[in-house]
Amino acid sequence: MKRIRTLLLVVLALAVIAPFSLVAGGAGESKGAGYRIGVSKLLPHPALDAVEQGLQDYLKTTGLAVTYDLQNANGDISTASSIAQKFKSDKVSVAVGIATPSAQALAQVFGPSSSTPVVFSAVTDATEAGLVAANIAGVSDMNPVEEQIKLLIDITGAKRIGNIYASGEANGVVLMEMAKAACAKFGVEFVASAISNSSEVKMAAQSIIDRVDAIYIATDNAVISALASVDDVVTKANKVLFSADPSGVEGLNVMISWGFDYYNIGVETGKVIERVLKGTKAGDIGTVFITDPTKFELWFNLDTAQKLGYTIPQSLQEAAAVLIKDGKKISQ
Repeated sequence: MKRIRTLLLVVLALAVIAPFSLVAGGAGESKGAGYRIGVSKLLPHPALDAVEQGLQDYLKTTGLAVTYDLQNANGDISTASSIAQKFKSDKVSVAVGIATPSAQALAQVFGPSSSTPVVFSAVTDATEAGLVAANIAGVSDMNPVEEQIKLLIDITGAKRIGNIYASGEANGVVLMEMAKAACAKFGVEFVASAISNSSEVKMAAQSIIDRVDAIYIATDNAVISALASVDDVVTKANKVLFSADPSGVEGLNVMISWGFDYYNIGVETGKVIERVLKGTKAGDIGTVFITDPTKFELWFNLDTAQKLGYTIPQSLQEAAAVLIKDGKKISQ
């Protein structure tokens, strides 16, 4: 309880983004003895996998008769479109898109006048992604980017922060611009490197590592899926790496990670699906923003910090969900 209270104080003091709602719409449709839910996931990744598991686990508790068609686009946009076409042909009760490109493919194929609800999950900015329509609702994974950048600066004193982002992914561009604005606010130089796919991530990290003190990685799917490559470059250069996705940092040398527990995003997505299946119009749900501090996780790798000559304040260590010390994971 002490850790939770401390975490609440720390995160609330950092003014985590306040909730608000966007307009969307849609309605669930019964399929025989139950409901058929099509789930399109952009690619296999611990965060997106956790979303997929969380929504299924939640729906098990509702008493609804549900079956699933679980599909994986393997990071390919054309495959995501093919999956969307399959769901439309199969007349699923609800089409779920995990990550922005998958959700966009569903929205495009079903169209705004479809009676089939499209539910998105792990989408940073629904408006920027074009996911505001009469039959669309979902859960955002908008992170407190400014507060994350501030935490990185407060701990390391970094004067130059690097960022790698996917220029072709809406959420990647939005998060890059937010990080850029945060650095400008705090008087820190911002060095960005754009990639078009995950195979370019390591080269992008190598191109900026000598010009920065630390690298900040947002919840950009193409980059996060290749986080180990960034970690390798940063570790060899004895620099600091911050990841906004704690789900993929175990076993790496990422010094700081602060972001969502994506399983909880999956649970919240399950709640949205339940509401539309029970007759609530998606337009009455809109976009759900999670601001409960207990839904976030803060990780510190104390071994990496010691190696690089940084000290993590005791108050932050007490607020952390996980510490890595002497090569061991300590959950608090």
